[in-house]
Amino acid sequence: MSTETQVLAVTERAATKAIQLGSREGYEDACLRVRVLAGGCSGFTYKLSFEGAPQADDHVVDAFGLRVLVDPKSAPIVAGSTLEFNDALLGGGFKVNNPQAVHECACGESFSI
Repeated sequence: MSTETQVLAVTERAATKAIQLGSREGYEDACLRVRVLAGGCSGFTYKLSFEGAPQADDHVVDAFGLRVLVDPKSAPIVAGSTLEFNDALLGGGFKVNNPQAVHECACGESFSI
């Protein structure tokens, strides 16, 4: 049974783009997993991937027709964050805007809290 909490916010633009990409990858009712992994030059990095369904202990965020999954270990790190999407040619893509991040590396791929 999944835990229904609002661990992070999702913008409408990010939800729409994720649904489009999930559909393109063959997921009709895609769930977007947001995971925090140890690594990168600043300590942590985000990994986004599509899955068919939530795991039993996932936090599930429903936003604009998209289900976003966050595992229990990642939840405290992303708490209060917003998943955004920017379609700029340079520096565009999905971004987790995390108010807990005290430092981001120059490439924007990793962060520390």
